[in-house]
Amino acid sequence: LIIHNRTHTGEKPYQCSQCDKAFSYKPILIEHQRTHTGEKLYQCSQCDKAFSRNSSLIKHNRTHTGEKPYQCNKCDKNFSLSSSLIRHNRTHTGEKPYQCSQCNKAYSQKNNLIIHNRT
Repeated sequence: LIIHNRTHTGEKPYQCSQCDKAFSYKPILIEHQRTHTGEKLYQCSQCDKAFSRNSSLIKHNRTHTGEKPYQCNKCDKNFSLSSSLIRHNRTHTGEKPYQCSQCNKAYSQKNNLIIHNRT
């Protein structure tokens, strides 16, 4: 219950010693620290890729299975990643959350703003 309450309070008592990130749950800190050490415990059984997080392996496995568990409720298109569904939803809503600080032009995808800023 104490750990669950941290989701409401925002308390993050577990600080990474390598960077400024903090976590509410110790196993998540341990998993995060692997990004600094390069340790990759989760090996794909179908190819040579390995991951520091089990959740990354699960997402990667969808490239082999073709699983697309996230469905748009507007057009029924399916996606393998929740982030892809969120990005897709902007085509329906017209939301453009990424705005240039110089000219105020806005984009629905962060990458398009990055490209814009290079020019």
